[in-house]
Amino acid sequence: MTEPSPGLTSGAVARRLGVAPTTLRSWDRRYGIGPAAHESGRHRRWSPEDIAVLQEMCRLTASGVPPAEAARAARSGAVPVAHAPGQAHAPVQAPARPAARGPAVGDVRRELRGLGRAAVRLDSGAMDRLLESAIARHGLVTAWEEVLAPALHAVGRKWETSEDRYVEVEHLLSWHVSTALRRVGSAGRAGTPEAGTPPVLLACVPHEQHTLPLEALAAGLAELGVPTLMFGAAVPPEALDQAVRRTGPAAVALWAQARSTADHPLARHVADTSWGVRGARSRTAVLLAGPGWAGRTPGPGMLRPTGLREALSLLRGLCATARDGEGATTAAGAS
Repeated sequence: MTEPSPGLTSGAVARRLGVAPTTLRSWDRRYGIGPAAHESGRHRRWSPEDIAVLQEMCRLTASGVPPAEAARAARSGAVPVAHAPGQAHAPVQAPARPAARGPAVGDVRRELRGLGRAAVRLDSGAMDRLLESAIARHGLVTAWEEVLAPALHAVGRKWETSEDRYVEVEHLLSWHVSTALRRVGSAGRAGTPEAGTPPVLLACVPHEQHTLPLEALAAGLAELGVPTLMFGAAVPPEALDQAVRRTGPAAVALWAQARSTADHPLARHVADTSWGVRGARSRTAVLLAGPGWAGRTPGPGMLRPTGLREALSLLRGLCATARDGEGATTAAGAS
């Protein structure tokens, strides 16, 4: 008789969901969102059922539900419904349905291998079908973290270790991934963002050419109804400064793929930039997005998300705060 699977470690679960291990520990301590079976003195192991509860917790918090309420709903299977502004959310029992589960490891691996093979064959049609299927099946965040980004990394490693062969494969795959992300973004932008919501400004630091992670972030924000301004690769400092002053964004996400491109003085300058009339000056929050920012503690006014899911949750919250603050300022000025 085979032994039951011991489950995943907290580190593996954190990587799968795109959250920090410290977040998992905090949720367990504060809200009881933890492994159902945990023996004292042993490493924590998460079963598929535990992970399903965590995924629901992530989904709810990313949609703006307060963590304590999201935890209650995730544990009970209840779905919080929005009420009029100023009223509390009330959980209602969801219709009977199977527990939400993450993508099966075997399915993800097959999709990942299939996408890689289609890219090596330069088969555009197959790449489009596989990308569309992965996003529709798993949702944008999971598809990006489990299929799209790993495929891009694998192709990149392939040409790096083969004397610059397969460069055309990476270029074609990147183009099709970008196209798939823009389709998601276009579908998300079909709705009208809530009035008074300031935009999120997305930009690569100077000398940084990797834009696909920012495009994934833009697509996810579009799905959430958050307006964005995408400035793309290698934005000059002067242009970034002017964009911030002219638009008054809710947040600025700066992408750095490598430590050699991470521009900490620029990030500090953006976080310190203020605008608005004298006596009511505003500043923006800065998200340090990408692995290039690792190794330093974020300064005041800066946040460093651990992945796409956490970045989306943070930015949605910042936009809601900025929108509510703008409404309060307008009302005060009219009174």
